[in-house]
Amino acid sequence: MFQGFSDATVDFMWGIRFNNERAWFEAHKAEYLEHFYNPMKELAREVYDRFQAEHQVPGLCCKVSRIYRDARRLHGRGPYKDHLWWSMERPTDEPFSTRPVFWFELEPEGWSYGLGYYSATPLTMAKFRARLDRDPGTFEALARSLRRQDTFRLTGEDYKRPKGDISGLLAPWYNKRRFSLECDHEIDPLLNSHDLVDTLLDGYRFLLPFFQYLSTLESDPDPRD
Repeated sequence: MFQGFSDATVDFMWGIRFNNERAWFEAHKAEYLEHFYNPMKELAREVYDRFQAEHQVPGLCCKVSRIYRDARRLHGRGPYKDHLWWSMERPTDEPFSTRPVFWFELEPEGWSYGLGYYSATPLTMAKFRARLDRDPGTFEALARSLRRQDTFRLTGEDYKRPKGDISGLLAPWYNKRRFSLECDHEIDPLLNSHDLVDTLLDGYRFLLPFFQYLSTLESDPDPRD
């Protein structure tokens, strides 16, 4: 059961940020496992198990990131991440970054959770716009639910050249290259408490209808044909 993170968790994240090298990491690996990686796995497992017990989302799995960066993609950075995340997603043949995922992320400055795409494909967003065009009402109901709450906010990069024009509730969504519904926090006492599990579950319950909507876009026809 998740018992919370600790001040040692935050200390380790800052430590690896400023000492991103093998010798420092190996000397502090026990701290990494005890205070960072293992609590992250415990949090992910408890949230996932309770979420699935309540909702039985078909095919949903849980993945926890590792601290090791891909050696082929260091680009001048050190070999370790100074942050970790876990996600709940449906595996497909497509890269994970192109699918909608629930996530939780912890970094030295704070933590975040939500739902969205790390890198939606142009085809996915074209299907999204096409569905908004032919059936705006279904997603308007979701957009209204987002407007009525103050936990999550819509984030994401817009296309430099708008793909179209739509008014009202759907306007902030229509010309996104990708988007997320995100809640950000600074480091706070909730991280050190089991109450974090309930906070995340409440958020993911709210986000589930968005996940279900976005997960069905894959089966839509290619509107560019």
